[in-house]
Amino acid sequence: MAKLNFLPTRDWIVLPLVSKNETESGIYLTGAAKKSLQTNILKVLAAGPMCEMVKANDTVMVHPNTEGLIVTIDSMECIMVNEFSICGVIPN
Repeated sequence: MAKLNFLPTRDWIVLPLVSKNETESGIYLTGAAKKSLQTNILKVLAAGPMCEMVKANDTVMVHPNTEGLIVTIDSMECIMVNEFSICGVIPN
């Protein structure tokens, strides 16, 4: 995993954006539907200094209905969420 040239502030966490434009049943997602996560097991790319339970490179479970801030960092589409959106850390 490439290191991001970005450090989030406070309790923000950066996750890779894994999204689909089309569901398995053929429905196209637009607007707000694309802002929610399409998978809920993700590797943390970066974690802010106030994160108490999560750090970079952790594998985490995120609530599947979580919406976040979609950003492009180092040419990679990412989603930023607060630490409270994380349901748990999956041991390596």
